[in-house]
Amino acid sequence: MFEVIVVATDGSESVERAVDVALDLAGRFDAAVHALYVVDAGEVESTPESVRDELRDALRERADEALDDVAAGTDRPVTTAVREGRPAAEIDAYAREHDADVVAMGTRGRHGENRFLIGSVAERVVRTCPVPVLTVRQLGEDERPRAGRV
Repeated sequence: MFEVIVVATDGSESVERAVDVALDLAGRFDAAVHALYVVDAGEVESTPESVRDELRDALRERADEALDDVAAGTDRPVTTAVREGRPAAEIDAYAREHDADVVAMGTRGRHGENRFLIGSVAERVVRTCPVPVLTVRQLGEDERPRAGRV
């Protein structure tokens, strides 16, 4: 059923459970795993020109760390990619280019509670991506997953 799973990560705590769920799903279906990090071009371009290169370098370093974390969570091979652009558009394009069967992502990103129910990037991906999107909410400290679930 699932042959290619794309997990979108931004390295935040809120995406950890989404990574775990995606890797569990990949193991169950013997699916290929693609981990994608998108450097938000809008964030880079909105900073003063004098610090853009430093910010871009810092975000790419963060991307490498986030992608390494995904790969460290499994013994399966993980294809990693870093892109720069509008996150939702880049996730959508990557899923199309790699013929993904599902995209897994967290409902909140690095910017936390800026949206009431679902993060703005996740909301856009759900609305525009041509493949199913599995959004995974990070559980609060007082919440536990149901038995047998990630």
